[in-house]
Amino acid sequence: MSSDAAREPKLYDTLIVGGEVVDPDAGLGGPLDVAIRDGRIAEVAPNLDRMAAREVVDAAGGYVTPGLIDLHTHIYWGATYWGIEADPVAARTGVTTWLDVGSSGAYSWPGFRRYIAAPSRVRVFALLNLSSIGLIAPTWEFSNLDYCDIDLAQTMVEANRDLILGIKARIDANTTRGVGIRPLELARELADRVELPLMVHIGNGPPTLAEVSHLLRPGDILTHCFTGGNMRIVDDAGVPDPAIMALREQGLVFDIGHGTGSFSYQTAEAMLNAGVMPDVISSDIHQMAIQGPMFDLPTTLSKFLNLGLSLPEVIARATSRPAAAMRRSDLGSLRPGSPADVALFRIEEGEYVFRDVHMNARRGSQRLINTLTMVDGEALPRIPESPLHPWATLPEWQRGVRAPEEDRIEA
Repeated sequence: MSSDAAREPKLYDTLIVGGEVVDPDAGLGGPLDVAIRDGRIAEVAPNLDRMAAREVVDAAGGYVTPGLIDLHTHIYWGATYWGIEADPVAARTGVTTWLDVGSSGAYSWPGFRRYIAAPSRVRVFALLNLSSIGLIAPTWEFSNLDYCDIDLAQTMVEANRDLILGIKARIDANTTRGVGIRPLELARELADRVELPLMVHIGNGPPTLAEVSHLLRPGDILTHCFTGGNMRIVDDAGVPDPAIMALREQGLVFDIGHGTGSFSYQTAEAMLNAGVMPDVISSDIHQMAIQGPMFDLPTTLSKFLNLGLSLPEVIARATSRPAAAMRRSDLGSLRPGSPADVALFRIEEGEYVFRDVHMNARRGSQRLINTLTMVDGEALPRIPESPLHPWATLPEWQRGVRAPEEDRIEA
């Protein structure tokens, strides 16, 4: 290259070449190059000029996807029972947008905004917990209805609509202890006041799924939709609940939210056999779940690959579909003009064992592995993760769980 050519201004900041693009909802797929300029996607096309870029990233043999959007996370590190640190995990998993769901309530929201969202390299949004104390403790946040201050919560939402995208209510036997369905009624009122979606967590009741279902609306999110608890949305014969399915037809979003207690292979297989796929695949990542059997979002996506979903189906459910549920259509895509949030993956073939939260095992032959994560066109550095908190211990039946590539099923 001549010195004059080296000094010529470059058309692109970064060019990702040689990979297979997977962005089905944007209509982008196949062997395409991805060009980035000024933190945005500039062009997606075959055989772009490598000499036109200041930096070239070789993605040969791998896949190029929009940065993953994890719709169900807990990242309020150091101030809640559950929270992990987002940036270190993002760099090794391809997650570029985190939706923290209910870790903060009205009293702890200012701290979340200043100490978590503001300094984060990745994009951070949140659902505000109806309970003003949020998830400081493991559970019980609704057992004292005095914490359900709708007026204060509305004030926080109105002042923070750039980051607060909805309302969260955990509805199960622990959180509603002694108060029944009343917290969900109040959460419904709050969501209607602020005109934002309501995410409802289900698991083991009381209350019942029927009590929950009549308070759900189109655009709301039913998380832990493949739970094995007694609020599951499929009966013992494998038939999905008619009321919930009718709501889904109207726009209720089915979200996985794996976690340590909320993904059952038995439920998942029954739902898939009934022709019902989740709308969103999320991790419910937290201090316990990161130890397994969930581990991270790519591992969760790998479970669905091995359940028979295609790679485009899996990627859509962790990019454009959660973006739509968050009402952020500007994210989760590689369309030109979009923020250059990009993830590179490879699929490793082998013999793996994946487990649900009950430690039921399924063999799999594919594992999705992240190789690079970019936010606004900049690669995230891989930095050490902080030690787990002293209370972050797995349930007894999950202790000793091994990563899929290390696990074995005895003959």
